[in-house]
Amino acid sequence: MPNRAKIAIIGAGAVGAACAYACMLRRVPAELIMVDVVESTLEGQVLDLSDANFLTPMQVSKGTNKEAGQCNVIIITAGVKQRDANEPRSELIMTHDMQLIERNYKVLKSIIDGMQPIRKDAILMLVSNPVDVLAFLAHKISGLPHSQVIGSGTFLDSMRLRGILAHQLGMSENALHCYVMGEHGDRQFVGWSSASVGCVRLCDHPAMRGVDLDAIEQQVMRKAYDIIERKGATCFGIGACVASLCDTILNDLRDVRPISCWSEEHQCYVSRPAVVGLDGVHAILDLVLNEKEQERLNKAVQSIQASCQTCDKPAS
Repeated sequence: MPNRAKIAIIGAGAVGAACAYACMLRRVPAELIMVDVVESTLEGQVLDLSDANFLTPMQVSKGTNKEAGQCNVIIITAGVKQRDANEPRSELIMTHDMQLIERNYKVLKSIIDGMQPIRKDAILMLVSNPVDVLAFLAHKISGLPHSQVIGSGTFLDSMRLRGILAHQLGMSENALHCYVMGEHGDRQFVGWSSASVGCVRLCDHPAMRGVDLDAIEQQVMRKAYDIIERKGATCFGIGACVASLCDTILNDLRDVRPISCWSEEHQCYVSRPAVVGLDGVHAILDLVLNEKEQERLNKAVQSIQASCQTCDKPAS
């Protein structure tokens, strides 16, 4: 990838700024433009981020939706937030908050319409929630191939899981291969039956004897709510995940990342491990699931499908 690759971050709030800062510190090989409808906030973030230029060759500037549409990687963090820490991220359509996704749909459509024509090889990355549903809508609105539209999915959830397990086992997170799957929300689940540490099945490791797996799952799922309850929003973890994905894409690393990607079988976007590179999703890994995990995957898919069917609209 040429050194002149460009990344656009649409949304200059806490999450967008954290994504930009993480990309700078990771020294992702690209120029960065930030876009936001609130001009003063946008200018303030760009000025603030420019003070970190001495640590990185990445240059940051402000731009427009039109300019964002010509970037190699387009990251959308803009959207209406959850009302409080107790509001489910994934069941908004199923409850009284259908209006929240409706508003997020309008924001998304306005952004993507403003980027047209989008460069044909662009990778469009959704970070706003509910990410699996918005990735589905972004594909329909943008007209980009499924492989080039992804969501941050359960990447952050999986990193939280690995952090907990690394502490339990007393070893590096890099030695662990385990994923949160299904959706980035309340119907997520851990694929325990396929999890491993080194060459050993995770659940067979001596340090895992007597460990309450359900309690770990709840801890992982609740962490976002715990953060939101205390400080209003999560930003640093997702910023690190987005920077990692940008690095993987622009350097064509073909890393396996648990992201929200298109499932031909289910006809919706589902969070699962996928091989990610310069062209987006190169392959999806079908992990072996036991009967209980398969049932939980089915329930997550049903929830996502119902939300997509409810809020699906023509792109015109």
